[in-house]
Amino acid sequence: MEPTKVLILGAAGRDFHNFNTYFRENENYEVVAFTATQIPDIEGRTYPKELAGKLYPKGIPIFDEKDLAEVIEKTKAEVCVLSYSDLPYDYVMHIASRVMGLGPNFLMLGKKKTSIKSTKPVISICAVRTGCGKSQTTRKIAVSLSKMGLKVVAIRHPMPYDPDLNSQACQRYGSLEDLVKYRCTIEEREEYEPLITNGITLYAGIDYERILREAEKEADLIIWDGGNNDFPFYKSDLEIVVVDPHRPGHEISYYPGEVNLRTADAIIINKMDSANRADVAIVRKNIAEYNPKAIVIDGASPLTVEGWEKIKGKRVLVIEDGPTLTHGDMEYGAGAIAAWKFGAKELIDPRPKAIGSIKATFEKYNHLGIILPAMGYGTKQIEELEKTINAIDCDLVVIGTPIDLSKLINIKHKTVRVKYDLQEIGQPDLMSVLEPLLKEKGLLK
Repeated sequence: MEPTKVLILGAAGRDFHNFNTYFRENENYEVVAFTATQIPDIEGRTYPKELAGKLYPKGIPIFDEKDLAEVIEKTKAEVCVLSYSDLPYDYVMHIASRVMGLGPNFLMLGKKKTSIKSTKPVISICAVRTGCGKSQTTRKIAVSLSKMGLKVVAIRHPMPYDPDLNSQACQRYGSLEDLVKYRCTIEEREEYEPLITNGITLYAGIDYERILREAEKEADLIIWDGGNNDFPFYKSDLEIVVVDPHRPGHEISYYPGEVNLRTADAIIINKMDSANRADVAIVRKNIAEYNPKAIVIDGASPLTVEGWEKIKGKRVLVIEDGPTLTHGDMEYGAGAIAAWKFGAKELIDPRPKAIGSIKATFEKYNHLGIILPAMGYGTKQIEELEKTINAIDCDLVVIGTPIDLSKLINIKHKTVRVKYDLQEIGQPDLMSVLEPLLKEKGLLK
């Protein structure tokens, strides 16, 4: 029998992992192409033969998802596999209907066939949406366990945006110099830098079997640091999932965030210090209905703003984490909350001065308003972000991104930076969830 022709719909993350774990050495299938979306300028590349394996001596082409009909016709694809995340349920069914209307079957892969088993204990930190606060949760757990004397290694959900995919097969980050070595984008730096500066070794890349085996060599325990609202690439001994009461109901209406909600051992309701009480109640109700066995931890994200007094009475430009605002659907983040809290006179609308891909971002994500997303998926986009910022007439820039953007790009305005960390409220807390696993695995006496 001829192998079934497969087209994998992705965004340079889960798509590559699904290929590696399910299709790469499976002679029953021929992956004819990937498509790409969500992330600018990642189409037009080739998944290299060195990573694709012996069945793919020419590698695998990557096309833009907007050309889906033409790609299906050209490749004669028989099955399309949805392999990216943070999608509202109506979008999932729209794309499924589009695929099936064009002829192929529509498929999604679950945990059983795509999760890799580690020889070391694995704690996964995931979320039901982008921007819930999983990164600060990962940071808190990693630092806490490290202070207990454990060698903790974090493995981050992939962000292989560099044109040279071979160089991203397995990356180890032990110092800030490695961010330069691997030509990291703003998006990568936002996730990697806070862990590195706290002394946590981090791995990322494309081939997560290889990455895991390298990480195991130096780890007592591995933390899976999830991306978007994807579920873990590894079989987890403890699954911790973060939910966001600023977006009540999203925990049961976005793919695959609900998968995480249903399988979590512990669920953190974050941002309770700034959320509406009624919205927190909606989230609690959904947790009780969809995963009544989960331990629920109440959490907050208190802000720290050095130079907060500079904000009062000023006309400010607020810059927030890009993915949180774009495919996370948030209209504002920590930067805007700080601006309002500390008495900014006005939040300046960046849209009239936006250029290039920054302007295109506002056009694509029309829920965005007067907050500037820190888009930085490549050198050109970072340059356009810098030019956009510097063209805006404002008294002050409030930076709400996880890294100090002013150290990466030249901002001519005065700046203040907003930092935020996870704070547990009452009991149960994270340690009460972690201790049983540590004792079971012989890591805590």
